[in-house]
Amino acid sequence: MQDLTKYREHHIALKEMIGDLQSLLNPEMLRIPPNAELAHHLLCDLVDLVKEHLLDEDRYLYPSLLVHKNPRVKALAWDFIRTERPLRRNFEKYYKKWLKRCDFPFSERFLHETQEIFKILSERIEREEEVLFPKLMEIGFLQKPGRSRLAL
Repeated sequence: MQDLTKYREHHIALKEMIGDLQSLLNPEMLRIPPNAELAHHLLCDLVDLVKEHLLDEDRYLYPSLLVHKNPRVKALAWDFIRTERPLRRNFEKYYKKWLKRCDFPFSERFLHETQEIFKILSERIEREEEVLFPKLMEIGFLQKPGRSRLAL
């Protein structure tokens, strides 16, 4: 049984980063060079955390679910894996287009695409919290934070 803590911590950090960035990502705030630099660094941190979160799921979560005896659990895992692919592609494309060169291109198009990325990410987090995690706790695959592992 895995602990849900790490996944929840990722979600909390991602939500906080998105909130911080949304307050920074407007033309008035971005005209101030330190704000623009901070926004860029936060965006890079956000992309790194998303990559880490997805990698953790790929390494530790989905492999066990894909061999689970319950076919509904396997189907759930495949559904999340399948819907993760567009998220990965979008993030990689976004990173290469807007963040790789470190030139702070805070154009109107950049701000629009950033909001789209935030929406995709927020929807994924919400879906994991409302669909995936409860199902995994129901079948005993994940434990709530703070529970003893001695019961295994």
